[in-house]
Amino acid sequence: MKYLLILGRNVELSNAEVSSYFESHENKILNSELIKNGLLIETQEPLEKGLVNSFGGVVSVGKVIASGKPKEIIKKLENENLYMGKSNKLNYAIWNFSDDYEIFTDYLKMRFKEEKIKATIKHLENRMEMQDGEMAQMVSSKLLDKEYFVFGKDIACFGEIYETFDSHALEERDMKKPVRREALAISPRLAKILVNLSESEPGKTLLDPFCGIGTILSEALLQEIRVIGIDKDKSAIIGARQNLEWSGFNRTDYRLINGDSTKEKISHADFIATEPDLGEIIRETPTENKARATLEKFEDLIIKVINNFKEDISGKITFTSPYIKIGKKRVGPNTEKILTLTGYTLIYKIPEFRENQIVGRMIYVLQGRK
Repeated sequence: MKYLLILGRNVELSNAEVSSYFESHENKILNSELIKNGLLIETQEPLEKGLVNSFGGVVSVGKVIASGKPKEIIKKLENENLYMGKSNKLNYAIWNFSDDYEIFTDYLKMRFKEEKIKATIKHLENRMEMQDGEMAQMVSSKLLDKEYFVFGKDIACFGEIYETFDSHALEERDMKKPVRREALAISPRLAKILVNLSESEPGKTLLDPFCGIGTILSEALLQEIRVIGIDKDKSAIIGARQNLEWSGFNRTDYRLINGDSTKEKISHADFIATEPDLGEIIRETPTENKARATLEKFEDLIIKVINNFKEDISGKITFTSPYIKIGKKRVGPNTEKILTLTGYTLIYKIPEFRENQIVGRMIYVLQGRK
């Protein structure tokens, strides 16, 4: 089966998340192609309904209806029902990842006219700024009945978007939880990404050594992953417990510990996904010396934590780190130092920041040496 995943603003991070998710859930990606923020994948098994909400970096998912040369696709589409709504009025958009876009816009206009459907195309606009500074398409109107896509260069694909990330439900869930920490808490979307990058899966156990009020724990539990959360801040652990209880998770699926993750012991966990202490909140661009001091403090912390738990962790370790703006550049931790002093190897190192952020994030995925 072939599907199009429309990725979020950080394409590199979203692509890594998708690859990791399918790897851990034993649905092999047979082929993939990336054009801008459109990722076309062919999977071994069909995608389950509602999958888009398991990701933090995927906006929408669509299914390929026909592929080939444009004339071949159009011939195949003649036998497909492209709109089965009860009304004869249709607002639609076409995601464009192909030089053949105009061919398909012309075809749909003609097709809907022949079917006596009052169809209006809503053109997508390049309104989303990506991590690399490029602009990407966004839906121009919420009043769309259908979203189609065209993808590819020599061999094109035409298909239909069938589900979109429910950002409203996620925001409502986040805003209504009993305990929130605006300045310190990781976003639920990034929490989902970290869980997926760790390649954790249902029935396994994920450790968050800096769990705070439990955002990463919640996103893992929603995927039926058992969790252990540790934080030296007792009020954070109390808040995490309130949030997990409010969400209705089974108490046997999570364990919360008020302790120091450089020393605390656990029996076993399969993976780590965490946002450690990124240092003090910096409101003005720091000097390079101050930035380096913050990074060295972080390096020493994460090395101690990894070494404390590495005998108890069988899988990948995923964590964020400070990525600090100094002048026109950004600086991150000494990766070689972390790898050398922990014995781990690097799978991913991906920046995640917005231009106006002084302290962004560098996201790491590490694998123990086998």
